[in-house]
Amino acid sequence: MRILPHRYPFLLIDRVLEVDPDKRIVALKNVTINEPFFNGHFPAAPVMPGVLTIESMAQAGAILGLLEKNADLGKTLVYFLGIDEAKFRRPIVPGDQMRIIVEVIRRKAIVWKMKGEVYVGPELAAEAILLSSIGQQP
Repeated sequence: MRILPHRYPFLLIDRVLEVDPDKRIVALKNVTINEPFFNGHFPAAPVMPGVLTIESMAQAGAILGLLEKNADLGKTLVYFLGIDEAKFRRPIVPGDQMRIIVEVIRRKAIVWKMKGEVYVGPELAAEAILLSSIGQQP
């Protein structure tokens, strides 16, 4: 919470386990039935929306980027620019613990290309290539 500007119900990172500056971050998200999106997605068979799985990868990548740039956290945001090659390999449901791994592929000035993966236990649940940029808050 010190690094990301997101707050409940949109903060999708519970803990950062590991940071290798300029290279990689590993974070956790504990998925509970109390998540507000489960009220509508889907009440009889709750599944975490894919866009929020992608957002969790983007938030982990944002933490890595903000730490790397030693950003003024009160004035800086990381903006999501694009998603490529997104794949969802298994549903994420209440009770799952997401292990989010984001690795830098390329960095050019203020734009980062990163590979994100989400694991539940040993299983790859989702993956995507993410493009982000750092900027000032409006």
